[in-house]
Amino acid sequence: MDYQQVCRISGMENGHRIESRILEERIQKAVAEGYRNLEVEAYGQHGIGGRLWKAGEEKVYVKVKGSSGQRVGSLGFPNTLIELEGPGSDDVGWLNAGADIIVHGNAGNGTCNGMAQGKVYVAGNIGARGMTMTKRNPRFDPPELWVLGSVGDYFAEFMAGGIAVICGHNPQMPDNVIGYRPCVGMVGGKIYFRGPCKGYSQADAKLIPLPDEDWDWLVKNLEIYLEAIRQSDLLPQLSRRDEWQLLAARTPQEKFARPRSSMSAFRAEVWDKELGKGGLIGDLTDLDRSPIPVITSGNLRRWVPVWENRKYAAPCEASCPTGIPVHERWRLVREGRTDEAVDLALSYTPFPATVCGYLCPNLCMQSCTRQTVKMPSVDITQLGKASVKARLPELPPLSGKRMAVIGGGPAGISVAWQLRLKGHEAVVYDMSEKLGGKISAAIPGSRIPEDVLNAELERMRKVLPHVHLQQRLTQQDIDALKVDYDFIVIAVGAQKPRVIPMPGKERLIPALDFLRRAKSGEAQVGRKVVIIGAGNVGCDVATEAHRLGAQDITLVDIQPPLSFGKERMAAEAIGAKFRYPCFSKAVTEEGLELTSGEVIPADTVIISIGDVPDLSFLPENVRVERGFIKVNDINQTTDPQIFAIGDAVKQGLITDAIGAGRKTAQFISEILEGKRPKGDARQMIPYSRVKLEYFDPRLLGFEGVESCAFQCSSCGACRDCGICESICPQTAISRKEVPGSRDGFEMVVDPERCIGCGFCAGACPCGIWDLVENDPID
Repeated sequence: MDYQQVCRISGMENGHRIESRILEERIQKAVAEGYRNLEVEAYGQHGIGGRLWKAGEEKVYVKVKGSSGQRVGSLGFPNTLIELEGPGSDDVGWLNAGADIIVHGNAGNGTCNGMAQGKVYVAGNIGARGMTMTKRNPRFDPPELWVLGSVGDYFAEFMAGGIAVICGHNPQMPDNVIGYRPCVGMVGGKIYFRGPCKGYSQADAKLIPLPDEDWDWLVKNLEIYLEAIRQSDLLPQLSRRDEWQLLAARTPQEKFARPRSSMSAFRAEVWDKELGKGGLIGDLTDLDRSPIPVITSGNLRRWVPVWENRKYAAPCEASCPTGIPVHERWRLVREGRTDEAVDLALSYTPFPATVCGYLCPNLCMQSCTRQTVKMPSVDITQLGKASVKARLPELPPLSGKRMAVIGGGPAGISVAWQLRLKGHEAVVYDMSEKLGGKISAAIPGSRIPEDVLNAELERMRKVLPHVHLQQRLTQQDIDALKVDYDFIVIAVGAQKPRVIPMPGKERLIPALDFLRRAKSGEAQVGRKVVIIGAGNVGCDVATEAHRLGAQDITLVDIQPPLSFGKERMAAEAIGAKFRYPCFSKAVTEEGLELTSGEVIPADTVIISIGDVPDLSFLPENVRVERGFIKVNDINQTTDPQIFAIGDAVKQGLITDAIGAGRKTAQFISEILEGKRPKGDARQMIPYSRVKLEYFDPRLLGFEGVESCAFQCSSCGACRDCGICESICPQTAISRKEVPGSRDGFEMVVDPERCIGCGFCAGACPCGIWDLVENDPID
């Protein structure tokens, strides 16, 4: 891009002033052609220097000579620096979204009106209503306005964020540098000023002492400002701390601390005292005593706000089979308790890093409320990967109750882990050589770092010391275990591959066998590989086959492939082809023959259409349906002493197995305590109740867990932001401390003040407030 060559654009053509629209189009064209240094000769045209987003993140310098019109730098972008070699008209920096603007002279009315980002430097005075309705996105630096002289009337009206600095040097109003009636409706931001003032809206703003941190900021940036307006020689004169004052917006609590008069008090203490009973017609009758005000409250309200904190499950939590309270973890991060957020996961899963960080398709992120408006989901994998360093929970003493867990995969480890966290002993039996099931034996090493898996398995061994590997049990063994243990949990997974009964089926390699052999370094493939079944396991087979040297990989299926997420993307990345609908007829020396007669050439044919459990060891009184164990709603089999979970009951995701283990441990624990087992009956909060207007849709990524935490909308759980308390027109809502409760507080409504307007429900970011119809009056 050309930063050296200056592109000169004139607002005059053939002796006639061109329209503002035409001048803007020429500026935009110059930027699109690569010019980054523009000199504009202005003749009153409006909007010069705004909306130059075509330059992307590259810096654009716009020098304006002559007489500029209104709205210089309006909708300016962070890449833009605009310098006026003279005064500015009205609305300089209007709706500025990041441009830096230097005005070598005075500026008119409405300077920085509605500005959200960027800096405006004025080397003189400004007119009325400067810095009005400004905003501030906390993810970015606040907008700034610097004025060398003084400001006009109604300054900082409805200011909602940002910083204003009024230097008071040669002011146009020497006896009142911040003008008449400043700060009316101010709700955010700061104003540094030097010189006399004749008052401000004390209901909205307050003078505060100038802290050291603020003074250091002011001096540092004052030097930058004076250099920008070419008046650095003023720095010693303007750097006297005792000459500066600081105005800040009052908090909502400060504004509404003083009680407001009720309607009945107003009538008794003002109305009746002035006009007598009966009001305006008191000389005729005293019946004008209606108890029904124009705006009703109390029992006369049609609608009543209800604080429904944690009544509903957040979409992320409701969609997570493991049940991890995702937004609770983000709340802990926001409060600076990241270690607690990391450790919390171990209460729900023994695999927080392995699964949540690497293997899970992240159903929580797919269901994130932010997805409803096409904003990126909060990245839970960052917190998941950090969980490899989670600390072991404190284990309670053993209760004397013992459970046998048959299966050392994700489901079996999960239920054993949860039982031990509840104080019960769990003994694990598995026929494999290594703990972890398919995670250890079959999932490719490319999906999960070996050191992460090993670290989590080592942590499990500390919690579950009684693990018996290479134990193939029989029916007689199960009968013996029923005598020795209070309950038995079967979590053997699905190990027997489904095979299509067709000619040449003996040539097929089951997907699970291939993945195990590939992980142990024993598998071999040729140049061409065909995979029957295009699900996620089939995609894992494809990536492993490619790692082992296959160059031509085809996945066939009878339906559109069910694969998705990381596995599908990895298979596509290595060039695997997906074909459907394809119906297999036979496996030959040449490859896979389809019912259409086509033969897809293959050196190796692998079948991946699912697996079924080996249940030959089951007692006869445990019922089986279609090859899987039949259970009730608490995962209990037809033998009340035996539970079953995971792929032995129904094939699903690893997170389904882990979640089933957690819930079953809870059911068993409740039975041991003599309680009736019950689950979490909370419904998911409707997406429509959560307000995402508070978040910036331009943010497409997150840097670190803190960034993620502040972008979580905390669906269904109060974020204690105080918006409801601030927005209530009747100050009917207040925050009440509730020691010992989960959150430590609750928001309460004074029915005598509340008018049922619904502002609280309409503004609540998290969807906590609901409006319900009032009970009818008898």
